[in-house]
Amino acid sequence: MPRKKPFSSKQKKLQLQEKRRRKKREDDSSDDSEKDHSASKDTSRLEVNKQPVNIGTEKYDPNRYRLHFFKESRDEINARKLRAKKEPIKPKKEADLEVDFESVYRPGSVLDIPKRPPWDYSMSKAQLEAREEKYFQKYIHGIMEEHSPKELSYFEMNLETWRQLWRVLEISDVLLLIVDVRTPVLHFSPALYSHVTQTLRKSMILVINKIDLAPRALTVAWKHYLKTKFPELKIVLFSSNPSEAAFAKGGELQQQRRVFKRGRINRYTDSVGPLQLLRVCQEIVGNKVDLSSWEEKIHAYADQEEDVVDESPPSEEKEGHEMFKGGVLTIGCVGYPNVGKSSLLNGLVGRKVVSVSKTPGHTKHFQTILLTPTVKLCDCPGLVFPSLVDKSLQIIAGIFPIAQVREPYSVIGFLGERINLPKLLNLKHPDIEDGDEWTAFDVCEAWALKKGFLTAKAARPDAYRAVSFQRMALVYTCLCLRPPGYTADQELWIHHQETKQLSEELSKFEVRDEEESEGESTDEEIQQAEVFEKGDNSSESEEESEEGGLMSGTNPFAALAGDN
Repeated sequence: MPRKKPFSSKQKKLQLQEKRRRKKREDDSSDDSEKDHSASKDTSRLEVNKQPVNIGTEKYDPNRYRLHFFKESRDEINARKLRAKKEPIKPKKEADLEVDFESVYRPGSVLDIPKRPPWDYSMSKAQLEAREEKYFQKYIHGIMEEHSPKELSYFEMNLETWRQLWRVLEISDVLLLIVDVRTPVLHFSPALYSHVTQTLRKSMILVINKIDLAPRALTVAWKHYLKTKFPELKIVLFSSNPSEAAFAKGGELQQQRRVFKRGRINRYTDSVGPLQLLRVCQEIVGNKVDLSSWEEKIHAYADQEEDVVDESPPSEEKEGHEMFKGGVLTIGCVGYPNVGKSSLLNGLVGRKVVSVSKTPGHTKHFQTILLTPTVKLCDCPGLVFPSLVDKSLQIIAGIFPIAQVREPYSVIGFLGERINLPKLLNLKHPDIEDGDEWTAFDVCEAWALKKGFLTAKAARPDAYRAVSFQRMALVYTCLCLRPPGYTADQELWIHHQETKQLSEELSKFEVRDEEESEGESTDEEIQQAEVFEKGDNSSESEEESEEGGLMSGTNPFAALAGDN
């Protein structure tokens, strides 16, 4: 990568001028694009986390692997804002949290994943890229012809990111599809499952990650539902930080100690699932690959400080992939953004080898890590597959960056329909005359008054700034989808034998974490933890902390997480 040039104020001014001109052109053409809807479907895109490009630099494009979603029209955004201010929040029933795959993905339709077009070594690079570009544009056009942007979810429209998935699928012997236990139906694409198991003839392992952030009974119910729905699927329950299940239950000081100690976690002894994943891989490969070194690594973690080697991604994959070439098992990790792929890799390796972030799209390019001499891991960037799920649910699930949401009030309304936010956050209605009628905008205004978020000139409640508590809803568990029939059979799953076993396994980590926390932190460590955890919010009053809030000792969303 070439050395970066200084970004002067003059260049910044030129960049802002170009941005204003581009925005003006978009506004002028918005009316025409609404009339000619089919023409605007393929051209209007929103680049997430876009970075400034130095003028005159052409060799390196920092936005090449950025997330690309279709851009909603300004009229649609304004209409949603108006509804958030006028329409009261109507609570949903518990059964409305039950979601099936047919209503989200519609297998066999145009929403299926794009597959890499046929290619061979006689083709030049330009010919191959032109063929892939033509195929992908046809794929996007087909989706937009059949579905309107209003009913479609956000999905990846950057061909470069799809190319990363194609290469990972080609070079991998076994695919790990990682899903978040809170929204597995959102993260599991039946089209990807069919492509891997039927077309590529490869094994797929579903890793249900972050099991410490959901009720144990719900985790077991999702496992059984997915196994019944997809018989060839092998399922592993995983958590990189099972001790975090006690995070919401501890006091503020205990939380700060955990935050400060988080960088010193022994990943193997603090992870649930590595041994189970090894057993499944042994069942798949049989005698074709020697996995004894992996098992020895798990049982003897203390002696493995220098056996992890990062490799550069292969420049090209060979036609007709040879399984287990050279006696090495290549495991590809794929999934949506923010499901914990990179954290899972760190948990498998036993220490931090890839960076992680709550921001979707943090991993830009697929990367390979040598776990042992016979096991290689391949981390794929997060990909958002086409579906018909509500966009607000995608934002709550961490698929879309919260900081770049253009209209956040409908997200609060979606959350308020499923969770009693005024009661949970201890809010007082900003307008006494309306009584118990809450709109999404009222919730934001009430939270702004409680936290002291006021506009600079008129000192009105800053409702737009108040939507920051949706980040709290993302970090802490507050909404879990359910498999069909779970509400009626909830008692059955609570007393299920596997639920009891899972609770006992996770409780071991909680008890051990509490024992390690007692008397171990010095006053200096606690003070550093307070600075790290509180940041700029340390000036909040004690009275406000007692009422409950983002930085209070008891997180208001914690009551919805980690229960058996």
